[in-house]
Amino acid sequence: MIDRARLETLFLEHGFDDFRWLAAGQIVVAQWVRMKCIFGCDGYGQNVACPPNCPPVSECERFIREYSETVMFHFHKAVRDDEEKKRWCGEVSGRLLKLERAVFLSGHQKAFMMPMSSSCPLCEECVGQAEDCPHPGSARPTPEGLGVDLFATAHSVGYPLEVLGDRSQPM
Repeated sequence: MIDRARLETLFLEHGFDDFRWLAAGQIVVAQWVRMKCIFGCDGYGQNVACPPNCPPVSECERFIREYSETVMFHFHKAVRDDEEKKRWCGEVSGRLLKLERAVFLSGHQKAFMMPMSSSCPLCEECVGQAEDCPHPGSARPTPEGLGVDLFATAHSVGYPLEVLGDRSQPM
């Protein structure tokens, strides 16, 4: 059984105070998201934890549906350039990975963090092949890599999430 009070204490201890609980059924999984990875991401095929190194979308959806409750964290940040975005996303995702471990150690064996929309936060440059990954037990796919429609999912819990036109807009 999920101990929300204990988990929320862990979230706060790790510096995450903007979060919403949602049922796994509220997570929208869609094939179009994977297509955007394949035909819209310049990192496609270059990261251990990104497609095509992820299971098919149908398996990803089945994986997500094995959960009853999930948590979505909300972050707000203005960045100057892609390098600052990468550093900030990596830092936050690294903290989320530490939180995942704390949640696991608190008795929630199914804890599984998905990093912020970037890529696995563990290495400066990904080796690209799972068999060469120096952190095989800690590499995590992004929600998009698993086919999660972050826009629809965020909106379902009241978080604003919009396509940004340029870097001057806070993400």
